[in-house]
Amino acid sequence: MTPALVSAQGVSPQSTDSASAENQPAILVADDVQITADDKLVASGNVEAMFEGRRLKARSITYDSTSESLSIEGPMSLQDGDTTLILADQAELDRDMANGLLTGARIVMDTQVQLAANAMARIDGRYSQLYKVAVTSCRVCETGQPPLWQIRARRVVHDQDEQQLYFDDAQLRVLDVPILYLPRLRLPDPTLERATGFLIPSIQNSSLLGTGVKVPYFIRMGDHRDLTLTPFVTDKTRTLELRYRQAFVNGDLTINGAISDDDLRGSSTRGYLFAEGEFDLKNDFKLTFDIEYTSDDTYLLGYGYSWKDRLDSEIAIERARRDEYIRGAITAFDSLRPGESNTTLPTLAGNFDYERRLHPSRLGGEIRLGASMHGHRRTSNLRTDGADLDPWADGRDLARMTVSADWIRSWTLPAGVLARFQTGVAADAFRVVQGGGLSAARATEVTPSTSVRLRWPWIKATPGGATHVIEPVLQMSWVGGSNPNIPNDESTLIEFDEGNLFSMSRFTAPDRRERGLSGAYGVRWTRHDPKGWESTLAIGQVVRETPQTEYNGLDSFTDSSGLRDKFSDVMVAGQLKLFDGLTLTGRGLFDDGLSTTKAEARASWENDRTNLAATYIWLRKDPRENRVGDISEWSIDGSYRFSRHLTGSAQWRYDVASDNKVYAGLGMTYTNECMEIALKASRRFTTSTILTPSTDISVTVGLRGFTAKADDQSYVRKCKN
Repeated sequence: MTPALVSAQGVSPQSTDSASAENQPAILVADDVQITADDKLVASGNVEAMFEGRRLKARSITYDSTSESLSIEGPMSLQDGDTTLILADQAELDRDMANGLLTGARIVMDTQVQLAANAMARIDGRYSQLYKVAVTSCRVCETGQPPLWQIRARRVVHDQDEQQLYFDDAQLRVLDVPILYLPRLRLPDPTLERATGFLIPSIQNSSLLGTGVKVPYFIRMGDHRDLTLTPFVTDKTRTLELRYRQAFVNGDLTINGAISDDDLRGSSTRGYLFAEGEFDLKNDFKLTFDIEYTSDDTYLLGYGYSWKDRLDSEIAIERARRDEYIRGAITAFDSLRPGESNTTLPTLAGNFDYERRLHPSRLGGEIRLGASMHGHRRTSNLRTDGADLDPWADGRDLARMTVSADWIRSWTLPAGVLARFQTGVAADAFRVVQGGGLSAARATEVTPSTSVRLRWPWIKATPGGATHVIEPVLQMSWVGGSNPNIPNDESTLIEFDEGNLFSMSRFTAPDRRERGLSGAYGVRWTRHDPKGWESTLAIGQVVRETPQTEYNGLDSFTDSSGLRDKFSDVMVAGQLKLFDGLTLTGRGLFDDGLSTTKAEARASWENDRTNLAATYIWLRKDPRENRVGDISEWSIDGSYRFSRHLTGSAQWRYDVASDNKVYAGLGMTYTNECMEIALKASRRFTTSTILTPSTDISVTVGLRGFTAKADDQSYVRKCKN
């Protein structure tokens, strides 16, 4: 039988605002359409009716033009918008499908939450009133077994505009066993992104803080801001955590904090506040800031909010364009480390950086113009050195201004050799206050420099499709001038790796520069395989005419920097990436006796079931870098999905040098389409004169569909036939 198509014009009772809204088309498609003697339209066989965004499918529909009503025989489905699907055995609806009564009804919201009821009344296309209801987001199989959890209620009202569900006489059941009765209950429907209400609670047990329950309460303060309050009360602490978020037209703001009343220290009231924001300004400028504050040295670590032992608060304005970069920042530091005094550390610092690139057509190449300013201040007024390793005054303050200009040009020489020439000049001016007489109060230095770098890349393709690239590099540099008699406050920690092997100065700031004639050589090998794996290896070394020394003859570089003497340590770095998600990375510095100065290695493995990473670091002791002993530490962090629903996780940190455990953690998470249960246990072994080790255990149970989206379909259970 050929399907019949009927298009009718009618007047919707809700559409009276304009002439275009008064005439709404209704479309009916069916295998057979008849008009009876009493002026009724009867459609049967694969019936579909569409009107005002609603799509109705049924076995048969009878339309009474006198009462403007629809009598529908099911099974039927009514798609209302993109997120709501209504199923029923039969229904009596008005012509707009916005009002009426459905029996044997079921609502599926956002493909996650389903509401099954004996009967359902639709009112004005906005409200759905269901009677004797069962609500769940679990998959319900035709085996007769109850879902893992469900909410039974005498009546449920769904407000489609407000996206809210209102329950009367509700019971929360687990495997059909009632565990909680609530006379009134309100929940957001799954289509609502943000709504005021309780979030997923968790049970927390800590050997330091005691046992309690965290119940986050989310407060929606509009479309663009919200506040989350989380009380945590035990026999040892009374804590209120907060998180505030606000989105602006040109940026966003996030504030995290907590306030506690406990008996763990002499002061009963403790707390912390972390805030960060980012805003777009005019002319492509960007404003960023972060604030980090805590009431005492152990609060963050003791309560598990952060592992940071040095806080930094900063406000900065920057702009990055293709040929220009500008940044200005003010930073405040606060050390939480035992034995460090904030009065003798630079706790307030200001920085300004500017760089401009020019491309002159006649001269060729590139001209780089730069300017920078730096200043830092200590709160101490000491003009002489205290009892520490610093040979300068503990209360010194310092300011620096630097301007520079460089010309860079590249050529391609015969045989494919790539040449790069750079020359330039820099001027530095310093001002030292409270230097204790060991340094000059003022100093200036003009530094000319020039360098030539040659690269000769060799490329070879094997019959198997692999590509090899070998690139030897040689650089000769000369830097004039000498380091002035000022304290080293900016270039205290030097890193030597493949990133700065061919720099003319490997100091981190212009208060120190590498001077004299020097050379650097290295080779890099890369292999790309068509099967999806690749490997790289880089080796290099720095050679100087004379070692780098201070004005008083001391070495400018620290013992563990790898850059002392005429010949630096040999730098070796490599990486191997395999097609199955395994990546191995390592780098190290080796002296002339092949002893390790610094080394780090990392292995990571990531695929559909595994996410594992292990890191090892080794640093030689160096009092000038505040390391009185060697550092040797392992760190492992990973997760493994044992089955469709079960995922385990583990974290472990171990101090090999002191043979002490630092941190250990285990977790197990059960996840399906409607529930997530997370069990976590951890032990922090760190201890000091003001901090004791602690063990923490937490259990979190979340009902997915309401409190969390279930977008990952790999967790959905399958029904057995």
